[in-house]
Amino acid sequence: MEITEIKAKLSIEAILGHYGLKTNKQNRLRCPFHDDKTPSMQIYPQSNTAYCFSANCKTHGRSLDVIEFILHKEDVSKHEALKMATQMITGGSLPLITPIPQTIKATVSTMVLMSKVELLTKLNNYFRNGLRSSPVAKSYCKSRGLDPNKVEVGFNGGQYHHGSRKDETLINACVEYGLLTQSQSPSRTGEIMYNVFGKNSLCFALKDENEQVVSLYFRCISENLKGTAPRHFYTKDRQGLYPNYPRTYLQKIILTESIIDAASLLQNSQISQDYGILALYGTNGLTQEHQTALQNIKTLEEIILFFDGDQAGREAVKKYAPMLKEMIPQAVISVAECPEGEDINSLLVSHEESVLGHLLETRSLFFSVEKKASIPAIKAENPVPQVEVEHRPFFSSSERRPTEKEASKTDTSGLFDTRNPFNLIYRTQTITYSIKGGIKGNLDSLKVSLQIINDHSKADYRAKLDLYEHKQVVATAQATAEKLHLNSSEIESDLGKLTSLLEDYRDSQEKLSESPEPQKTKVSESNTRACVNFLQQENLLERFNQLLGESGIVGEEANRLLLFVIATSYAMTQPLHALVQGSSGSGKTHLLLKVAGLMPQEDTITLTRVTENSFYNYGENDLKNKLLCMEDLDGMKDEAFLAFRELQSRGMLTSSTSIKDETGNIKGVVKTVRGPVATLSATTKGEIYEDNMSRCFLVAVDETAEQTQRIISYQNQLSAGLIDRQRQEQHKLFVQNCLRLLRPYEVINPFAGRLNLPPEAHKIRRLNELYQVFVRQITLLNQYQRQKDDKGRLIATKEDLQTACHIMFESIVLKVDELDGSLRLFYEKLKDYIQPKGREYEFTRREVRQALQVSKTQQHSYLTRLEELEYIKQSGGYINRGLHYKISHWDSYTALRAKIKDHLETQLAVIN
Repeated sequence: MEITEIKAKLSIEAILGHYGLKTNKQNRLRCPFHDDKTPSMQIYPQSNTAYCFSANCKTHGRSLDVIEFILHKEDVSKHEALKMATQMITGGSLPLITPIPQTIKATVSTMVLMSKVELLTKLNNYFRNGLRSSPVAKSYCKSRGLDPNKVEVGFNGGQYHHGSRKDETLINACVEYGLLTQSQSPSRTGEIMYNVFGKNSLCFALKDENEQVVSLYFRCISENLKGTAPRHFYTKDRQGLYPNYPRTYLQKIILTESIIDAASLLQNSQISQDYGILALYGTNGLTQEHQTALQNIKTLEEIILFFDGDQAGREAVKKYAPMLKEMIPQAVISVAECPEGEDINSLLVSHEESVLGHLLETRSLFFSVEKKASIPAIKAENPVPQVEVEHRPFFSSSERRPTEKEASKTDTSGLFDTRNPFNLIYRTQTITYSIKGGIKGNLDSLKVSLQIINDHSKADYRAKLDLYEHKQVVATAQATAEKLHLNSSEIESDLGKLTSLLEDYRDSQEKLSESPEPQKTKVSESNTRACVNFLQQENLLERFNQLLGESGIVGEEANRLLLFVIATSYAMTQPLHALVQGSSGSGKTHLLLKVAGLMPQEDTITLTRVTENSFYNYGENDLKNKLLCMEDLDGMKDEAFLAFRELQSRGMLTSSTSIKDETGNIKGVVKTVRGPVATLSATTKGEIYEDNMSRCFLVAVDETAEQTQRIISYQNQLSAGLIDRQRQEQHKLFVQNCLRLLRPYEVINPFAGRLNLPPEAHKIRRLNELYQVFVRQITLLNQYQRQKDDKGRLIATKEDLQTACHIMFESIVLKVDELDGSLRLFYEKLKDYIQPKGREYEFTRREVRQALQVSKTQQHSYLTRLEELEYIKQSGGYINRGLHYKISHWDSYTALRAKIKDHLETQLAVIN
């Protein structure tokens, strides 16, 4: 990007904002380039430069443009400053100066008038700089919730200073197009002052399809207008759209009633990212240019009308919705309703910014008399789950139909509108009660911020009160009646009815938060066919294992399949549990999270930290048939660990706690949290979790050099862009959809008593139970291929037993072995190192640490544990010079594995 182009696009104010620097009212600030006690740097928006008047500053004596400012601020070369400035422009993080379009340009001497586009662009930039130097304009923007750093807005102060006529072309063009009229008296010698069209107004640019400024809109900010002076101005022969022409690839677009409403939405990054935004020019301002622009969006699926909450806004919805539906039949017409008397900008000023997103999320479909709009189903080629969404029809605030519950309340003569939880509205025939900000307080109070409006005179009274305090209610009714000229008894009666309605509303919200219905995720018909076809294929577990690899799990073929089968048991009546062991940095948590990511996410809970009593505070069914993933067991407190173990073995938690009853007395109650849950946990200290080890399958991560090389190779391919991440996501969604189709059948195993596990295994009773449940889970995964008995139970086959033994083999070995996974791996490496040197060879800690390339902490832990188990012993040396060790127990791990494998295969061979 050329230097001139950078200077044309990047303003000095944007640079100041980027570095967190702010100017005072005189456009001065403390110089950032020296120790400045008083503001000595002057900012000149018109020339887009900065100048420090202090002789102590290294920049003194020269004006700094945007590039030089970055150069000194970052202390870099000019080339690097240019690169940083270019990044600021292309990164989109800073507001840019609207560039003058590349139209036919001529010098002043050869051109009488410049083009209108060039003129308006130059004026727009002039007004934008004028806003930054006007305290009045900046204060008004702040009062309207507008941030000039987020939206393109300027200020027209009403006068254009033309020094010595050096830009005659611009002045002549302004006068020709009716934008300037010469003042009767010059401001000073050599300078002519002009009155500018749209005096004391905010300025917004309207642009054409080429992003060129083709008109200006002015919104007057003066509060003391005389008579019926207009507040809104457009330049002559208005054309163009705000904020710009909509992109032709949009799917959803919001139409607002005014430009300032559109600017308010543009400031919300989430809304502007999810929707297109287009401003109409009032309730009668849907122009032919708007209609043509909307028709050119071939991918448009939904048009959202977000108009003011008044009668004119509601009439505009009724007028334009059928017109838009007829004009763009493939698009859904929906309505986001503003509360009565509010518009988008007023909501932004008086509420949290999230209220706009809430109103959009709760928008309703528009139903006309002739046509009924409905959102069409969108078919996805990839197996992405479809979620059921409930849509409700649109009614205007004055025409809202009561619910059955409201209709049944014969003592409430008004309507209660709860569509906006931040602005609850109760209407009677003559009075409107608005509860701003929703309900505050616990069940022993009903505190509200109340606005009471006389519908006839439109006068209002505002008060904060507790509706449970009778004296406050009576006082509020009397004060309101006196100010609004109403009957105090009628207001007091209305407040009583409103209290009952608010209590019902609060109860319904409490029930909704305590026991929310889980969102149903449905698999589309086409995806269901593909998943069922996959589930009916032979060697299903091998095919699943292949998908695990293609979804991004590197190596760990045996471990990943074991963890996958265990994780899928969360929806069954007898879920399984796994404890993943490995040294720090071995990838145990990564493996766990990768497998958990393949489960339906609506049923998966991943936890990094658990407080002592948090498990007891879940709702009764919050954990039922969920997969709990604990990233690190080592930091869990004893109380939380006890609850975790009970969820694994018992499938539920019960605790005695104290509550206050309705009379205020304290009594004891039993709180229940129901499971069952499947769990995946990771730890570096498997040996200290003795109780958990018997409840879980033990999984030792692969810490071999070969696995390390596989991981490094994958990381390199990922960085080089050789891994198709989108295809990985497709595989993951496909696996999730397959699991959503499985049902928790009861399983019988006719071979249950014909295969016995090695008797030397740790806690053989629990291990045998785990094995039987594992076989049942293998059968359930193959449910589309297994037969059922006359009671509808799945029947396990010999192949299920063989598959279970094959997948579980490493876990069974760990149950038999006295050493846990990472300790066994270290001990085998130690024996391989000592064996060539002779069995009586003595070694030191430093020698082993350097030879096996382990950290000092890990080595200390391993050697201490081996010494406790009498696998090694001290053979000499001194504490201050280093101890010597030798191996005292040379076991044969290979022989142990062969023995267990032979034990299982011999039994499987005789099963018919």
